[in-house]
Amino acid sequence: MNAALFDLSGKTALVTGASRGIGAAIAELLAACGAHVIVSSRKLEACEEVVRGIVATGGKAEALAAHIGEVEAIDALFAELDRRGRGLDILVNNAAANPYFGPMLDMGLDAYAKTVDVNIRGYWYTTQQAAKRMQAGGSIVNVASVNAERPAYGQGVYSMTKGAIVNMTQGWAKELAAAGIRVNAVLPGLTDTKFASAITGSPSILKMILPLIPLQRMAQPNEIAPAVLFLASPAAGYVTGIALPVDGGYLA
Repeated sequence: MNAALFDLSGKTALVTGASRGIGAAIAELLAACGAHVIVSSRKLEACEEVVRGIVATGGKAEALAAHIGEVEAIDALFAELDRRGRGLDILVNNAAANPYFGPMLDMGLDAYAKTVDVNIRGYWYTTQQAAKRMQAGGSIVNVASVNAERPAYGQGVYSMTKGAIVNMTQGWAKELAAAGIRVNAVLPGLTDTKFASAITGSPSILKMILPLIPLQRMAQPNEIAPAVLFLASPAAGYVTGIALPVDGGYLA
């Protein structure tokens, strides 16, 4: 295998929602492959902790706080990148919101708005701002979910937004292809993170879900990150507009 296919040396990557879980695993792997990673999430302290871990292992990273559910915060994030002279080669939209677990009949508008603002508007606007700053060869990877294909009970609106992300990915892929920018999505299955704790922390729910996964287990964050690396790297130079499941066979 040609290791240069996965070499991100000289590239700058922005990873949102990177303070823990899947986002942190993605940031760590991209840095290990040579990228200078901008670790971003709402809480600066948590981002700085991830950066310290990356730097301690010889990687390059810096922390910038941003709430992807707020347009002004996204503007401020890119303004700061511009101020620092940071060009952008890779964007990983990973920040997500799922503030409500239960029937859609009982969901309040505040929870609905937060979910949509982060998962749809946030991805779209962050992509727009990143694409304006990218050169040919740029790559954008959206972290969606298997819920995009099979809506989950108790996660109706969250699932809906993840379906929108897949459609958005395809739209951006077609629009940005002429500029030499690729846009793809990864669809993680059930993953052992704090974000998914409403499911992973419930033995009764796990008892129902695990039999639906051929590999009979949930994923770890570091099992999702390699799919993002592939799509962000030169190895996927002719890949754009796809939604790649990483789900233990759930969607098979």
